[in-house]
Amino acid sequence: MTSSTSFTLNGKPVDLAGADPTQSLLRWLRGQRLTGTKEGCGDGDCGACTVAMVETDGAGRAQYRAVNSCLLPVGALPGREVVTVEALAEGDRLHPAQQVLVDGAGSQCGYCTPGFVMSLFVGSHDGDLSDHCIEGNLCRCTGYRPIRDAARRLAAQPVVEDRFHQALAEPRAALATSALGAFHNPTTLAEALALKQQLPQASWIAGATDLGVNLSRGQPVAPAFIALDRIAELQQLEIGEHAVRIGAGVPLSRLEQELAGLFPLLDDMLPWFAAKQVKNRATFGGGLGSASPIGDLAPILLALDGDVHLLGPNGARDVPAAAFFLDYRLTARSEDELIVAVTLPRRAGLVTASYKVAKRQTDDISIVAASFALALDGERRVQQVRLAYGGVAATPRRALRTETLLHGQVLGDAVVEQARASLAEEFTPLSDHRADADYRRALAGNLFVKFVAEKLA
Repeated sequence: MTSSTSFTLNGKPVDLAGADPTQSLLRWLRGQRLTGTKEGCGDGDCGACTVAMVETDGAGRAQYRAVNSCLLPVGALPGREVVTVEALAEGDRLHPAQQVLVDGAGSQCGYCTPGFVMSLFVGSHDGDLSDHCIEGNLCRCTGYRPIRDAARRLAAQPVVEDRFHQALAEPRAALATSALGAFHNPTTLAEALALKQQLPQASWIAGATDLGVNLSRGQPVAPAFIALDRIAELQQLEIGEHAVRIGAGVPLSRLEQELAGLFPLLDDMLPWFAAKQVKNRATFGGGLGSASPIGDLAPILLALDGDVHLLGPNGARDVPAAAFFLDYRLTARSEDELIVAVTLPRRAGLVTASYKVAKRQTDDISIVAASFALALDGERRVQQVRLAYGGVAATPRRALRTETLLHGQVLGDAVVEQARASLAEEFTPLSDHRADADYRRALAGNLFVKFVAEKLA
């Protein structure tokens, strides 16, 4: 591995030698007295810690991406480029993303303001200054009208080629293999698998939007980490006539843009999955690897009868979605295997939809997530049915009993009511601080009724 431990911060190289690789970028920045980046929630919900990181899109073009610095381990930084709020102004001249907030009284206490500024800064570069640009930023005192108005004023301004545009246009080499302490950044699958053989107790880490929460809170996770976010083989997105193969490391923001219109299930779920800062780092593979029973993407995989592609020291193998989730946080993946991709079949004639119920509309953990796929004949007889849920059992799960009840039936009011009643009894969810078991059971049935009313009436 290369000995390089430096990254570019606000246009200047900074050596991270000796830094704790599991410390969050947020904590590290504040330790360097770059205190414009604020700490709010520490788990990627509030956006006060937003910074811009240079990433390449599917065509290899450099772009600024908003990310939560509270979730980004310092160990993932060697070779990367980061911009914080301190870099935007030049002397007394504010950046337009700052000026529109000043002119529109978009700040009161000011604590959240740097995060909004950085989201607007990125939006001014990627062309998205809609409400989605700032949905990952919370403000407790100003109110959102002046902030939203500021975003609209910024969108109306002509694009001025400044030093940040010029920086993006500079040629860049691909990210190199590196290591910072026990945090390893391989660039090929072969390197990653070899490292796992050498360090069997090391944890895989992808976008760090899940493990980053544990690290942010100082919780022990693993003695070493093998990061997957610079492996080009995991970043491939192959759109075929009959199926789409999604590399396990493709950020969800790319899926939202590049697969728009191909899978209504994804189109329904991704806007509510999380804010842009999280989707810029979160991956399909990471979500499946964490095996959360309330993951939002697993029901989509189950509803579409997708496959999970694994690679380990003994070779490659494919696991059908229905066989992947075994028990709570337990999957068919061995410890020394990697999720390298998932395949979603493209099937004509399916009526599909996804639903997410949470306490907040966006950027919140689901109470229940559901994905449905049905095919009817001309007489409304159910020819194929998949009803998949998260949040109702120890694993993401299909409603197999209700699927059997529906198959071959004419989908009328009486059958829909039978299915609703069956779904309300099929699972044994837990009660927790988000919702009790009875509410989750009711949601399981009522979401199917909603699906039929919206898509099959």
